[in-house]
Amino acid sequence: MKQTQSSKRNFALPIAIMFALFFMIAFVTGYQNPLGSVIEKMSAGNPIMSQLGTLANFIAYAFMGYPAGKLLQNRGFRVTALWAVTIGFIGVLITYLSGFITEASTAVVIYLVGAFVAGFSMCLLNTVVNPMLNSLGSTPNKGNQLVQFGGAFNSLGATLAPVIVGGLLGGSASTIASANPVFFLAMGIFFVAFLVIYFSHLPESPDLGKAVAKVPVSGAFRYRNFTFGVFAIFCYVGLEVGMANWTYQYLEKSEMVGINNSGFEAAALAGTVVGIYWLLMLVGRLLGGVIGSKVSSRAMLVTASLGAMIFIVLGIFTKESFVPFVGFDSKELAFSVVNIPLNSIFLVLCGLFASIMWGAIFNLSVTGLGKYTAVASGIFMVMVCGGGIFPAIQSVIAGSSILGSFWLPFALAAYIFLYAVALSKPNPSLPENPEILVEE
Repeated sequence: MKQTQSSKRNFALPIAIMFALFFMIAFVTGYQNPLGSVIEKMSAGNPIMSQLGTLANFIAYAFMGYPAGKLLQNRGFRVTALWAVTIGFIGVLITYLSGFITEASTAVVIYLVGAFVAGFSMCLLNTVVNPMLNSLGSTPNKGNQLVQFGGAFNSLGATLAPVIVGGLLGGSASTIASANPVFFLAMGIFFVAFLVIYFSHLPESPDLGKAVAKVPVSGAFRYRNFTFGVFAIFCYVGLEVGMANWTYQYLEKSEMVGINNSGFEAAALAGTVVGIYWLLMLVGRLLGGVIGSKVSSRAMLVTASLGAMIFIVLGIFTKESFVPFVGFDSKELAFSVVNIPLNSIFLVLCGLFASIMWGAIFNLSVTGLGKYTAVASGIFMVMVCGGGIFPAIQSVIAGSSILGSFWLPFALAAYIFLYAVALSKPNPSLPENPEILVEE
């Protein structure tokens, strides 16, 4: 018992580092949404262009997911994390340099290249932090608990990104350079993270140095909880990002929002309200972390997906009447009361339910995989591209009706519910893998 407690104390630093990297994943991903409004203006007001930064950021996962898993297998947590923060610095630097290009079409192309390169970094970071935190838990429930707490830091980054960038851009910004302070902050954090990781001792995977590179990908797909979990992750990221991005677009494009909020620009107000969405994600993940060792991942996912479905339906059908809601004025650095459509409040509240889905799906999917866990994590990262693909599909539907486009996130939540109820149960024909405890 004393040895176990000592080991847990020794894990404090690597856990803290992983939490910090969780923050950066969301912060760099999150500022693509408010910047999308600037890209839309630079592209003659085409609404699809508003989602291209997010699409470029997430589609990188499709290219980097599997190589990231192999890099983790062959080189371990530390080397993979160092590559991740280095590439992240380069991606943000490219985005920053795009602000100096005067030709709008060229600036947009360079911006998208920066978002794509940054996506490589986010993929590598996700590949490292999830299995490492999951493995630091002595049981699947405790592994889920650490991932949920890490997700809270992820939500903090996502909360700050639209609030800060939305406040910097305002409604009149038409150049990427308006967000330069954010790029300086992101590059600074990546630089510090590189130094901390380089001079720190991170515990490595027990499979590092073994013949783990020969583990076939097909072996992971023998487990039905993993096979269906791959698509559940694909759907979840599309749900999470789509709800935030299109709630932002819905509020920004509403003429009545400006009329009902004297002194607030629509873009800034949309950013502050969607910041609450990510703040609720933070709250939900903190709660998930508290109860994660006591409540099964399956029960949490059933509740969360069902709740998301109910609130999306309320958001679609509730009449657009304006009611007070809390917002954050990034210029005054203070919370304030704003008036927004009641249905958008229901959409924002979905963040509370979406918050615990990632950790629960990941935990259910890798339970029993043992030596296939690292390669499975790489495959999960490929499917994170759903965060770019589904919001882009939603943009096509939104051309007819923004509220009607939320039926797509509803369908994604419905599949996650099905996965939680039935598809996440391990194969009865496969023996339990002795390398990992299987959740009751």
